Amino acid sequence: MGGTHTVVMGDRGRVVVPAEVRSRSGLVEGMPLVLVETSGGLVLLTREQLRARVRDELEGLDLVGELLADRRRAAEEEDAT
Repeated sequence: MGGTHTVVMGDRGRVVVPAEVRSRSGLVEGMPLVLVETSGGLVLLTREQLRARVRDELEGLDLVGELLADRRRAAEEEDAT
């Protein structure tokens, strides 16, 4: 699975996803897709693919712990003044 496909943007910015890609990816008419602009270019994802990508990027991070530490530092600085 995978590969490179050349597509052409049509009128009103429409892009046609090749039939074999739609079939392999389970894309159907009306399915919402997400277009992500990255520094490396454009990425077209289903919502499920985007969710998985975000989870992978956040894996191992302790966002709550970082937020609490930031809040504690801010409170300590405020108390010091």
